[in-house]
Amino acid sequence: MRKIKCIVVDDEPLAIQLLENYILKIPFLELVFSSDNPILALEFIQKNEADLIFLDIQMPELSGINFMKIAGDKFKYILTTAYSEYALEGYEHNVIDYLLKPISFDRFNKSILKAQERFPSKEDSEISYFFVKSSGRQHRINFSDILYIESIKDYVNIKTENQEYIVLDTLKSLENQLPENFVRVHKSFIINIDKIEKIDVKNIFLNSGKEIPVGETYKSEFLLKLK
Repeated sequence: MRKIKCIVVDDEPLAIQLLENYILKIPFLELVFSSDNPILALEFIQKNEADLIFLDIQMPELSGINFMKIAGDKFKYILTTAYSEYALEGYEHNVIDYLLKPISFDRFNKSILKAQERFPSKEDSEISYFFVKSSGRQHRINFSDILYIESIKDYVNIKTENQEYIVLDTLKSLENQLPENFVRVHKSFIINIDKIEKIDVKNIFLNSGKEIPVGETYKSEFLLKLK
């Protein structure tokens, strides 16, 4: 099992100490940096490897939301704060979970199990499906069945050959869970390349009859994937 490299960023020293102790209890987590200064944390991730960032939202020098905007979606985040009203704003980014202080180890562990699913080991590379929560239930979806995924405000619509699943998630988050035959072609669409019937200058036509626009920002990457 691969080690998940973790960073803790919080302006409260006691909160940092608590999370450090929790991380040390999980064998597949590795603490590589912690600080009460988000600026120092940004400097660290520019020069060093990291996977998962435990991030306080409300900090005086730089808010957690602004930290994520600067650091980008290369990293995954677990947000920590005493203020529940920030939860929805955080889900615009590559956020795995939201921990409300004071954080118990049981709640921390549940969050880590979610995180583990986002960091597959080499042995997991042949996984051909994932689980999503839609209409109050967990659904197993085979990657090979997916035609496309469409962003709809705070949700995504995962469209398969026979069904669709409305999920509270973002395209950015799902991109990291999908295999190589999926590509983002528009700010609102990810497609399964294996389902393409034909393409023209501005559109992709899937074998289901669905017509998907190609955004200028994503055209180069899409054409590279086709090659």
